[in-house]
Amino acid sequence: MATTFPSPALPAAARDWAQSDLPVAPRSYFADVRGRLFRNRAGVISLGVLALLVLACVSAGILTDYDPNVGEVVDRLQPLGSPDHILGTDDQGRDMLARLLYGGQLSLLAGFTPVLIATAVGTALGAFAGYVGGTVRAVLMRSLDMFYGLPAILLAIAIGASLGAGLLNVIISVSIVYIAPIARIAESATRRAMVDEYIEAARLSGAGAPAIILTELLPNIFNPIFVYSAGLVGLSMIIASSLSFLGLGSRPPTPEWGYMLNALRPTIYVNPWVVALPGVMIFITSIAFNTLSDAIRDAMDIKGSH
Repeated sequence: MATTFPSPALPAAARDWAQSDLPVAPRSYFADVRGRLFRNRAGVISLGVLALLVLACVSAGILTDYDPNVGEVVDRLQPLGSPDHILGTDDQGRDMLARLLYGGQLSLLAGFTPVLIATAVGTALGAFAGYVGGTVRAVLMRSLDMFYGLPAILLAIAIGASLGAGLLNVIISVSIVYIAPIARIAESATRRAMVDEYIEAARLSGAGAPAIILTELLPNIFNPIFVYSAGLVGLSMIIASSLSFLGLGSRPPTPEWGYMLNALRPTIYVNPWVVALPGVMIFITSIAFNTLSDAIRDAMDIKGSH
């Protein structure tokens, strides 16, 4: 019967050398970005705050039984911590928690939607102008510069006043304001990408302009556009709230944070803490969006981290 002997154990150095030659699966870019983002404490906190806020606003019908548009006169101007109204009531006896949650739906919608619309339109215009070049680029970008050169809030007020009051008109106004700067970012990124070899290779392969823009340009100019657009969401919500504060947004009695802030002004000396609640929500949400956009920018800047 043959006797077997155990194989001698490799020294630690030899074992590490052997393992170093094993193939290692490359880490994807998005996995690296995700890992860097979740190592950013401020970004994670902001993401958590926004996730809780969105979840609470979407679940408004579950979290409160009160109708945000119906109140009781006998319950008007209840302070914070009231037994039946934990966040108090407004000047018409309507529950502030219900109005803040339902109003948050409109405020968040007015923050996200214009940025999405402006990103789609601005990226298409900027990429087209940068790819075509020449007179077409000059005319298109100079036309957009007329909007880009005006202060965002003043341009939004002018467009909103011409369109009239209403949440849809607010979304249209803010979308128009953001198209020009996003188009500028897209056009600049496209011009830098046009000198790369993969664009010339795509042209030599016989691909047309739409195919090159969709399959070659857009994936490679996505990062600067996304980072810039992410930073606009908080500002978009502030501008939309400002328009509502001026009477150009949602119409009463529909709750929206900017409109609520304006409607509660006469009661500021009677119940200041309740009046401040819509402003606090606007402030927290905008700070969370801005902090998260900074974290996303740092996470996507892979080259700057090495």
